Amino acid sequence: MTLDTPMAAMDRDEISKMRRSYGEIGLRESELNSNPISQFQLWLKEASDNPMVVEANAMVLATNSEDQPTTRTVLLKDVTEAGFTFFTNYNSAKSKSIEGNSKVSLLFPWYPMERQVKILGSASRISGADSDAYFATRPWSSQIGAWASDQSAPLSSREELEKHWAEFATKYPEGSQVPRPPHWGGFLVIPTMIEFWQGRYSRLHDRIRYTRDASTWKLERFYP
Repeated sequence: MTLDTPMAAMDRDEISKMRRSYGEIGLRESELNSNPISQFQLWLKEASDNPMVVEANAMVLATNSEDQPTTRTVLLKDVTEAGFTFFTNYNSAKSKSIEGNSKVSLLFPWYPMERQVKILGSASRISGADSDAYFATRPWSSQIGAWASDQSAPLSSREELEKHWAEFATKYPEGSQVPRPPHWGGFLVIPTMIEFWQGRYSRLHDRIRYTRDASTWKLERFYP
């Protein structure tokens, strides 16, 4: 087969037969931390240590704007008792969606471990000082990229993007202090629900959900 030879598309029957058998590792309430943030941090560490998991901190962020849900992948940059933090362009589609409806969902799909974590909550901007502090730790090239990209806006060509990057690279040469763009910063997702999912045999998966009740967390098991 050459590069010019088209690959045959999978038909419905082939897709419907795609399946895998899950393992015997399960979740028991007695073995889980009473604090879901602590439990998440444990699973994140295990995912990070697993060589089969690519970017354990990658999460699918779902927002809903004008009754149109949208998803995209972003990177978790901090998790504390306060919640889950990620950074982005405040002029982007995701940011505008959050400004219109702060309710969001996060999903961590750790497929090689037959695990996922789903989080529901509300997102809000973090302080400028906290965004400044994180921005200062980013690689120089990423700092320049934050200036060069008008995220979610139409782009005429790849060359246009690279031209913008070169312009800001000249303005802020490597080794200089690059200020944080005013349109770039972090969001904190304050969770109201955190669900841990572990794949099991015969599709009898384990789903254990923590729901926030005032200052405490209620733990329940759900049908898969």
